[in-house]
Amino acid sequence: MRATSIIYRRELGTYLRSPYGWVIASIVLLIDGLLFQGLAMNGEMLSAYVLERSFYYWSAIPLFAGVLLSFRLLSEERQNHSMILLNTSPIRDSEIVIGKFLAALTFLAIVLALSIYMPILVKINGKITWSQVLVGYMGLFLLGAATLAIGLFASALTRQQLVAAVAAAAMVAVMCFIHVLASKSDPPLKEVIEQVDLWWVHYQYGFMKGVLNLKDIIYYLAATYFFLLLSVKTLEAKRWQ
Repeated sequence: MRATSIIYRRELGTYLRSPYGWVIASIVLLIDGLLFQGLAMNGEMLSAYVLERSFYYWSAIPLFAGVLLSFRLLSEERQNHSMILLNTSPIRDSEIVIGKFLAALTFLAIVLALSIYMPILVKINGKITWSQVLVGYMGLFLLGAATLAIGLFASALTRQQLVAAVAAAAMVAVMCFIHVLASKSDPPLKEVIEQVDLWWVHYQYGFMKGVLNLKDIIYYLAATYFFLLLSVKTLEAKRWQ
């Protein structure tokens, strides 16, 4: 745990001190703020629907920021040849992965927290429940955790950061729109493919609407664990190459 804590503090400090993380945060928050402004100014919409559509657009925060924050985590270490130091030190691959993942997840949580003023504005000027807000943000957090895990896995595959970024974006895009393939399939394959979907099925049908389903929580936790495990196994395989 001590090694994980050291890596966590180092990586989180990198996000907080460098402009890289804050530039990403500023861009996604600006775009989502503009989209929210367009929705909020439409006086014909009910407050609950405004918040629901806002969560639809805010899902871009964990998806885009998750990829941009994670693709460099391991590939950069290889590119700078600092991975050799980690491999020769008494640190397990799982500690490296968990430390870096938790640092990226903490920074993503900070970015999500910075957007809380938008639902507060809806709450002040309309009628929404705090449970809808909390469930929506839980969905954003879990979606971000899964996206970060996917990006971390892509980063473990290659030392080239550009290749890692493209691979992470491709995997996230496929998992977000795999429901299109499900719509063309026949049961029972259709139901199986739908449950793999990262965004449409588990987020839009549940968290976005303020509906808390246990199966959606289990899915995001399982997806996060699966890709973190793949990252660890990839590092272990590359250690002996």
